[in-house]
Amino acid sequence: MKKSPLFLTQAAVIAAAYVVLTLPFAQFAFGMIQFRLAEALTVLAAMTPAAIPGLFLGCLLANTLNPMSLGPVDIILGSLATLISAVVTWKLAQTLATNTPMNAARQMLAIFPGVIFNALIVGTYLPFLLSEGEPVSAAMIASFVGWIFLSQTVVIYLIGWPLWTGLRKTKIIRIP
Repeated sequence: MKKSPLFLTQAAVIAAAYVVLTLPFAQFAFGMIQFRLAEALTVLAAMTPAAIPGLFLGCLLANTLNPMSLGPVDIILGSLATLISAVVTWKLAQTLATNTPMNAARQMLAIFPGVIFNALIVGTYLPFLLSEGEPVSAAMIASFVGWIFLSQTVVIYLIGWPLWTGLRKTKIIRIP
C-alpha cells in the first residue's frame, strides 16, 4: 500500500521524537519502574494511523540504542508491545468516535491500551531479564506488571492526555 508523504513524515517525526524523549533519560526509561517520557506519545495513535509505524520504529530504535541494553528479547518484545498498543489505540479511538463526540471518558478509554499492553507484556518478560540469575516467581512478575502499569499510567495520563487535549484544540491533526 502506497503511503502519502504526509503519512511518512508524521511517522518519521513521531519515531524521532520517541527516541529523543527516551535515550537522554535512559536511567528512568528502562528497568522495573519505567518513566519513559516517550510513552506519552502513544496517545498520537488515537489521532493518526501514522503513529503506528512511528511509535513502533521509535521504540525499536530506542530499545536497540539503549545504553543499558537488555538484549534482543527487550528490543523485540518491547517494540511489539508498543506496536500492539498503537494498533489497538487507533482502532479503539476510531470506534469510540463513530457517531459520538469524544468526551473525556472516551478519550481516557481510547488511550488505555498503551498502559495495559505494556504492563502485561513488558512486565512479564522484564523480571527474567533483570533477575541476575535469581529464580523468578509469580509474585515478582506481578510486581513488575504492577510497577509498569503504574508508571505507564502516570506518563500516559498526566503527560499524554494533556498533549492530546492540546493538539485537539490546535487542530494541527484531524483528531476524532
